[in-house]
Amino acid sequence: MDIKTLVLALALGNLSLCAALFFFEQEGRRGAQPAAGQSTWALAKQFQALAWGLLYLRGALPDFLTIPFANALLLAGFALDASALWEQAGRRVWRRYLLPALGVAIGLFTGAWLMDVPAAGRIAIASLAVGLFFIAGAAALGRGWSAGTLLRRYLVLAMLVLALAVMARGLLTALLPQGAGWVSPALIQGVGIVALYLMMVSGAFGYLLLGREKLQGELARLEVVDPLTDVPNRRGFYQTLTPWIALARRPGMPTSLIILNLDHFKRVNDNYGHPVGDLVLKAMVDVCKKQLRDSDMMGRLGGAEFAIQLPRTSLEDALMVAERIRNAVAALPVKAEKAVINMTASLGVTTIRAEDTTVSLFKRADEALQAAKRGGRNRVAEAQAATGAMEAS
Repeated sequence: MDIKTLVLALALGNLSLCAALFFFEQEGRRGAQPAAGQSTWALAKQFQALAWGLLYLRGALPDFLTIPFANALLLAGFALDASALWEQAGRRVWRRYLLPALGVAIGLFTGAWLMDVPAAGRIAIASLAVGLFFIAGAAALGRGWSAGTLLRRYLVLAMLVLALAVMARGLLTALLPQGAGWVSPALIQGVGIVALYLMMVSGAFGYLLLGREKLQGELARLEVVDPLTDVPNRRGFYQTLTPWIALARRPGMPTSLIILNLDHFKRVNDNYGHPVGDLVLKAMVDVCKKQLRDSDMMGRLGGAEFAIQLPRTSLEDALMVAERIRNAVAALPVKAEKAVINMTASLGVTTIRAEDTTVSLFKRADEALQAAKRGGRNRVAEAQAATGAMEAS
């Protein structure tokens, strides 16, 4: 396969990726949010497809289009490739790092063309820039290396090897314009183009892999996190609480549990609508978190009922924390569109005992909560071992 055929394959390959992305985006507009970096990656493929198409038509079009302009598009495409991978990784480095580097690379290449620098020198500039952009993309894919999958690690190593191959092609072209022994200029050029083709393939796999892993991570997170309040849901809270129930069998500071329920929350939904109710719940969670330590954990059990785990906290201290939370909620005015809503909360408090299971622990805490409600709401009640619930103000 000659060089021109490989260039055509690169143009068609990137064009097919553009078409696939176009139809994927059309599907996404029907409801799903586009993946991070998707528009950036689509633009990168468009630039690269156009660039390789112009390079394929070299000789049939003016040199300005097929040399400096085509290479500027190609460099921009690889820079955008790296930017898309960084966006997928959760960071935007385009304007701060990649855009200045792209400007320098295009400036050097265009300047070399205007000053009639031999083609070998221009190839070296473009190859080094492309290799550096690809290394930047590999760095994005390699974040979290220790926790990465074997496929991710393989792609990172493959991208680094290909980047080095492209950079080596540029340097060898500049240093050995006539080749050396069996290493002919055509061989150097061919290896470089093949490496660029593999770059296209591995870059596509890398981007799709990051998107897939991010989606899987979000789905796994939604299994244990309440999407409205961004605290653990019932399942997530139980998972975190289970080890502390086991630790309760050992001597040491106890772990306490608070059950919190907003008083008359149904009236908020009935009178103002569920969006306002959601706003109240989020505001309540925020104010509660301000009363807790980093080691404490708050979770949503369902509706307007929440649980709070206080590791290594005595019952007396837990009652103080619960009272602080009660006061903070009562002092919190939630400003909705047409009203200012004041809420109160009832709280039941207990500690984890050596004989406890999840069922017995929550049953005792819920009994304390019901005692707080029977006592008039907007108060804290302590769970008792034998005599039932006793109010604590």
